[in-house]
Amino acid sequence: MSTSTIMIKDVPKEDRPRERLLKLGASHLSNQEILAILLGSGTKEESVMALANRVLMHFEGLKLLKDATIEELTAIKGIGSAKGVLILSAIEIGKRMNEYKPLERYVIRSPEDGADYIMEELRSLKQEHFVVLFLNTKNQIIHRQTIFIGSLNASIVHPREVFREAVKRSAASIIVAHNHPSGDPTPSQEDIHVTRRLVESGKMIGIELLDHLVIGDRKFVSLKEKGYL
Repeated sequence: MSTSTIMIKDVPKEDRPRERLLKLGASHLSNQEILAILLGSGTKEESVMALANRVLMHFEGLKLLKDATIEELTAIKGIGSAKGVLILSAIEIGKRMNEYKPLERYVIRSPEDGADYIMEELRSLKQEHFVVLFLNTKNQIIHRQTIFIGSLNASIVHPREVFREAVKRSAASIIVAHNHPSGDPTPSQEDIHVTRRLVESGKMIGIELLDHLVIGDRKFVSLKEKGYL
């Protein structure tokens, strides 16, 4: 090893790529430093930073590296199959993340839309399930969650549980729904009472309850359409 060669162990710890990433974040690192972290180690004759720099020079920076093959990588002195696979894996995950497109979110425009979204899931259940749909400002569903399983009771289905998740998800509004295992979606007095408590709680924190749907067997009742909201 030449006396002029600086190995990574000779670099002050705070200036090493891994430590800099932990301290400053990945965005503050150079391409050479990021690649050095992936490579993990250099060779007996060359530091990992020098090896990373040589790889980048070979591929003209990141310009050609994104299309590199395992044969091209392993042809570089110091890059074996293990290091080559790590580099290709990092490139591939970067490509996939860049191509990722979020699935189009389901939009609720009417009580029928809400009922259609959960009907098949709820209609055949043997116990009552109380489900909340969390919506953004465009009335798109951003999350759904079963809050409670069992007979609907205002003392058990507490607004706190419903709106805690709504705040966490930054929801603009919510729709609640529960099923009647009997198949008859006629609202009970308890259903109405729970609805009114949720309406008042939503008003206080600025998250509107848009509807309460009672799901039966292939039919439903909207408490909003019934005038209880």
